Amino acid sequence: MENSHTRPDRGAMAQQLDDEIDLLQLWRTIWRRKWSILTLMLVVMMLAALVVLSMTPIYRASSTLLIEQQAAKVVSIEEVYGLEGNSNEYLQTQFELLKSRGLAERVVRQLNLTTHPEFDPRQQPEPLIDLKGLFDSMDVSRWLPMTTPDDLVESEVMTEALIFDAVVKAFMERTSISPIMKTQLVRVQIEMADARLAAQAANALANAYIESQLEARLAMTQTATTWMNDRLSGLKGKLQESERRLQEFRESENLVDLEGVTTVAGGELSQTGDRLIDARRNRAEAESQYRQVASMRNGGWQRLASVPAVLSNQLVQQLKAEEGRARSKVQELSRRYGPKHPSMISAQSELSAATTNLRSQVDQVVASIEREYQLATANERSLQGSFNENKEQIQDIKRKEFKLRELQREVDGNRSLYDTFMTRLKETSATSDFESVNARIVDPAVVPDEPVKPKKSLVVAIAGLLALMAGIGMVLLLEFLNNTFKSTEDVETKLNLPVLGILPMLKGKERRDIATMFTRDEDKSFTESIRTIRTGVVLSGLDNPHKVLVVTSSIPGEGKSSVAANLAFAMGQMEKVLLIDADMRRPTVAKSFDFPVGTPGLANLVAGTARLEDCIKELDENLSVIPAGTVPPNPLELLSSQRFAKVLRVLEDRYDRIIIDSPPTQAVSDALVLSTHANALIYVIKSESTAIPLAKRGVGQLLQNNAPVTGVVLNQVDIKKAKKQGYSYGGYYDYYGYSETRKA
Repeated sequence: MENSHTRPDRGAMAQQLDDEIDLLQLWRTIWRRKWSILTLMLVVMMLAALVVLSMTPIYRASSTLLIEQQAAKVVSIEEVYGLEGNSNEYLQTQFELLKSRGLAERVVRQLNLTTHPEFDPRQQPEPLIDLKGLFDSMDVSRWLPMTTPDDLVESEVMTEALIFDAVVKAFMERTSISPIMKTQLVRVQIEMADARLAAQAANALANAYIESQLEARLAMTQTATTWMNDRLSGLKGKLQESERRLQEFRESENLVDLEGVTTVAGGELSQTGDRLIDARRNRAEAESQYRQVASMRNGGWQRLASVPAVLSNQLVQQLKAEEGRARSKVQELSRRYGPKHPSMISAQSELSAATTNLRSQVDQVVASIEREYQLATANERSLQGSFNENKEQIQDIKRKEFKLRELQREVDGNRSLYDTFMTRLKETSATSDFESVNARIVDPAVVPDEPVKPKKSLVVAIAGLLALMAGIGMVLLLEFLNNTFKSTEDVETKLNLPVLGILPMLKGKERRDIATMFTRDEDKSFTESIRTIRTGVVLSGLDNPHKVLVVTSSIPGEGKSSVAANLAFAMGQMEKVLLIDADMRRPTVAKSFDFPVGTPGLANLVAGTARLEDCIKELDENLSVIPAGTVPPNPLELLSSQRFAKVLRVLEDRYDRIIIDSPPTQAVSDALVLSTHANALIYVIKSESTAIPLAKRGVGQLLQNNAPVTGVVLNQVDIKKAKKQGYSYGGYYDYYGYSETRKA
């Protein structure tokens, strides 16, 4: 029960270890193959050294140019052709000009590179160009339309043209322009096998650039001069025409001093406007009084006398006061006298006279108000007419002024443009023969002493580094693809099971010889390895000795039968042991011990066709063997039967230990059935052959069925190869000197 709980935990731990990258394991893998990696690196470095030594050295000559963004000027105005630059785009343009084909062609002609052995395809073992192929890609029929392509290729003129084109392209490929950051300096670099010619070409290219700039400036100056002469004649005609139209307008409008006329008219308009404002104010006041009187006209003169506009008159106020006094006197006398009393008559006369005077004065005041209103209205109309007349006069003057100024501006513009062109034409003509460029050579190219390529040491070092990386990659790739068990560490890490021991590879041995190798004691290392496995099995069952021991593997051919036979011999030295061949599909025990064909065995015993004494074959005093017997059609049913369990219990009473050679786990299910009767199970893995997933699946199936998996035996280990790869197995048998004895 304890094993059933602990083993799944081991599997989980192993899975966790598998998911992590073991850097130490990677280093061990690389270290095991260190000599192969170093050998590959040395071979590649030697090949790289031979290659670079056979390569033609290339020299680089460099000439430094200073390209200014604005050349020196000898005139005060800007240059008419606008070559100056004020931005980074200008420098980039000059760099591209340095790499242009035109400059390359100039240098090729100057240095006559078409006859130089480094460029001339006729002097090289392999032509730089395919003349016919180049002809096919070029439309040269327009040059010589009456000839065929073959005639042109064979003709001397066409051949020279194509060669020149190829040489120019080759020269451009060897040219590089390298600006110096944050400066106006640029390096012109040429790479050639001829160091002296490279220096000449770099200086020639720099000088060609300067000369091309001079030629471009001269050509543009001449073009600008011609254009300005043509343009100047047209500008002169426009100026004369604009002056004529200005003068005609002045004469037709009789304009002498337009500024004075405008000033006088403006003053008059201002005065008229002020008077018009006063007249409007007076008219408004008169209109207000007139409306007051007009609203009371139907009520009689008494109501008119109460209008504020009338009442404000002093004479009306005075007469109204007299009329009031006379009325008071009449009222006072009427209380004392009769109407015919002389005093009453006199008072009535005074009242009538006062009333008559008041009415007459009210009528005069009302008439005066009406007249003032009419006069104010007439005055306002008169002033408004004068104002409108002055305003129209000023607008007419303004229209003439605008027209005059328009004509004057046209004259001024034409005169200014004409004067500018005239000035630039004179300055350009005066400085047309002045050579001013924006570039100069700062450092001319010198003949280089050392080649720039190939960099032999660097190439060899890079080749060695790449070979080292490739070797490491190949080793890791092979290690990744080789998904097998190569060491005991792999077994313990991947399966999380103890390794009971390893068995060395026995080369040139037959199966029957290997099965009895322990008894012959020919190989001390093999014998000691079997004893180590025996010790592990015994120690694992001190408290509860393993009565029944099953030996199995993943697939056939891993040596489980040999392990079971030799372990039986080793156990037989200490106790009474029985070896059972339960692999009824591919039995090997009978062949290993030369039993006669048809010897009864386990299948006959379980089936009841043979007696136990007939099936047991004694090899020595403590070791007996039960072969597989006649191969049955249903081995799994026999092993799963109750009769097999009874036979096994009977055998347990007669022997101290029973070792069962089981079929592989991945082939059939016999091992799972046999594990139910076992106290211990040994899993055999063939070194560098058994796939890790295969073994994991087999062990997992056993553990899922609660099989008592005791440990693993790593079989057929190539000790010498393992040592070369960095694995050490001295703890198993070399420590005791058995390998030295074997060599002796």
